[in-house]
Order: sequence, then structure tokens, then C-alpha cells
Amino acid sequence: MNARASPVAGATTPLGAIDFRPVKRTTAALLSVLALMLAFAPAALASSGAGLAGPVTDKTITFFCFGVIAFFAAIVIVMSLIQNKLEKRKEQRRSDLARFN
Repeated sequence: MNARASPVAGATTPLGAIDFRPVKRTTAALLSVLALMLAFAPAALASSGAGLAGPVTDKTITFFCFGVIAFFAAIVIVMSLIQNKLEKRKEQRRSDLARFN
């Protein structure tokens, strides 16, 4: 297996390997900015303890959480139906190829 010298001392990378350092730096910068935005968001969006949705009650939180549960249940069902449809198409293609060969 051919290897060439890597810019990092003592490390080798296979020929044709891609250098991901710029991607890692960009990802780290974006995650840092996102973390800062999330840290300062409550202070920026709240006035006197009321956010964008106004005063939040227990009923609001309960219905929001039920909505989150329903959303993820619907996502699982829809994705399962899509996967089932794709599996049927794959099996049909395999049987067609086997029949014609």
C-alpha cells in the first residue's frame, strides 16, 4: 500500500486521500457561532419573561409536546412506507433481471 508523507509529523495518508482540515475548521467555526447564538437567544427574544409566543402556560407546553410526539410518530410511519415501497421496487427489479438473464 503506497503512502505519502502527511503534513502532520509521523502520520501518513494513503495516496488520493482528501485533506479535510478546511472542512473541520469551517465546521468548528459554524458550531461556535451556533452555540453563541443559542446562548444569547433567550435574552434577545424575551421581554419581561414572555417570548415570541407570549406568556406560556402549562396547557401550551403540553400541546406543544403532544405535537412533537405526533410529528415524530408520523415521520416514522411515512419513512417506513417509503422504505417499503423502495424495497418492493428493488425486489421487482431483481426478479426481472433474474428472469431476463
